[in-house]
Amino acid sequence: MFKKVFTFSVHRQLWRAMKNVAAPQEGCLQGVCQFSSLYPIQQRLNQRLSLHSKELSGKAHPIIWSRTNSSLSEDVKSISPVKAKSSKILVPKESTSSLQNKQRELYGRIVEAFPPGIEMAFAYGSGAFQQNNSLDQSKNMLDFIFVVNKPILWHKQNMKLHPNHYSFLKRLGPRTISRIQDRYGAGVYFNTLVPMEGRLIKYGVISTARLITDLLDWETLYISGRLHKPVSLVIIPSNEDLLTAMKVNLQSAVHAALLLLPDMFSEEQLFSTIAGLSYAGDFRMAVAEDSNKVQNIVRPNMALFRQMYGPILLADEHLTWWPDEGQLEQALTFHSRHHHLKCLPGQVLYGLLMQKYQVGVFPDLEEIIKKHAYDKECGSYVSNSVAHIVKKSSLTQSLKGILTAGFTKTLRYSSSKVLKKLRSR
Repeated sequence: MFKKVFTFSVHRQLWRAMKNVAAPQEGCLQGVCQFSSLYPIQQRLNQRLSLHSKELSGKAHPIIWSRTNSSLSEDVKSISPVKAKSSKILVPKESTSSLQNKQRELYGRIVEAFPPGIEMAFAYGSGAFQQNNSLDQSKNMLDFIFVVNKPILWHKQNMKLHPNHYSFLKRLGPRTISRIQDRYGAGVYFNTLVPMEGRLIKYGVISTARLITDLLDWETLYISGRLHKPVSLVIIPSNEDLLTAMKVNLQSAVHAALLLLPDMFSEEQLFSTIAGLSYAGDFRMAVAEDSNKVQNIVRPNMALFRQMYGPILLADEHLTWWPDEGQLEQALTFHSRHHHLKCLPGQVLYGLLMQKYQVGVFPDLEEIIKKHAYDKECGSYVSNSVAHIVKKSSLTQSLKGILTAGFTKTLRYSSSKVLKKLRSR
């Protein structure tokens, strides 16, 4: 009895702490709709597209995603859509290695074991991509993100199929599960340490609307940050707004990274800066993550990063790229800084406002951008703004993870992370 009372008390305290930390700030900048997620997605998407219109025109766009008969249908070499059990499941080209074939088939079997209604699914992390600190991928947990249009219905069906995936929260029903997913942390509901197909997997569920918001505004930089790095698409989205928001997200990552870099830098420096955006301010990096995590991700996957960002780099008139030498040069002028700042997501610009102006002062967007563009140290302000977003979302999502996974699984998962960090030293 004492154990049950103690557990309930701890859960209640965690819930209150998570709710307090996650409480959103009210208000938005005068005349700037992308600073508020209250505005319709289509309105914010159109505004971001107007800023990126030149970079998104013609063939100058990221090519990590593909969809048949679409304006976005340029394929990444390692991913090719062909008919499988589900017409949207991706399987590899015949020319790829046997190991890659088996890996893709494994992803397909895992995703097909879940209820229908998944708009997009992708695998990421050390279980899906080679990392320097992990030579045997087969021993790593597989990480997935499922993007669904109707979270309540999807969780209801999934709880019938896989009730053992959920913690004690399943007793509260799918509506409450969906509410916890969307209202707290980064808008993702994770089930972890789930045995499937002879592997341990972790999968996060996020709504399509919430993901689009994160991709456009960097509201949390949680899933949008994962999509800055190579991912293995299992189900290709058919939602045009989602596909376009994914492209805008990569554009935003380049603009933010260029503001943090010097006039001359290498491809590895650029890709490491981009990959590091979603780890800046993450308290887990000091506690449970390998200090070389970013380099471990980037170095073995340089070719994939080039495929993702090459068209964007070629289209940027403020940047010169020599692919053969792996070197880049940019002009550090007011005009280049103004250009990159103008294309930053709304939450980053909001952070810039809070660093330059007093609380309660909401100037025009152009005034904010100009003030920072004239400041040669604007990169540090951008870095602080990004770190603030990540710090908040990583903390609240971790607190939520204790509830969604349960104490036992949380302890197992955290211990494995800490041990991995210790071995890397």
